[in-house]
Amino acid sequence: MNMGIKMDFFEVIKKRRSIRSFQRDQPVSESDLKKILETAITAPSAGNRQSWDFIIITKEETKKELVRAALGQDFIARAPVVIVVCANIGRSAAVYGRRGRDLYCIQDTAAAIQNMLLTITALGYGACWVGAFQEAAVSSILNIPEGVRPVAIIPIGVPKRSPKPPPRLPLSELIHYEHY
Repeated sequence: MNMGIKMDFFEVIKKRRSIRSFQRDQPVSESDLKKILETAITAPSAGNRQSWDFIIITKEETKKELVRAALGQDFIARAPVVIVVCANIGRSAAVYGRRGRDLYCIQDTAAAIQNMLLTITALGYGACWVGAFQEAAVSSILNIPEGVRPVAIIPIGVPKRSPKPPPRLPLSELIHYEHY
């Protein structure tokens, strides 16, 4: 059934790549940054708790500190803007207890991050979902309070180049009907 979905949507999804090389002389506009964040907060969340917070980083020194916390992933510092997406554990745990603290707040941020990545791609920028970092170090660098957990570092900018699509497992190996 075609419900009026434009093919452009599917093309954006297929075009998204992990970008680690940015054109430093091309900034991310404030209006585009706002669009990216507005689409992030439209993501679904458990009980509509919206258990996410976003820290926007543009200062070179802070980005360099994040590189150290992110195990030397220096492309982070070369992006014009970096967003650290955090799970606000208390917002979810207040309603869902342990499951909210351990699972739902992470799922919520993952949905917000995916919305961000697709919007970033649609706007002509590139980004990379960075999950390899020392959580305590990032929390310290950004003065993140207790009860809020950094989940991802997202460097954003105009790509220098876009890599070819990585290989994907065939659907036939991933789909199961009625049971595993």
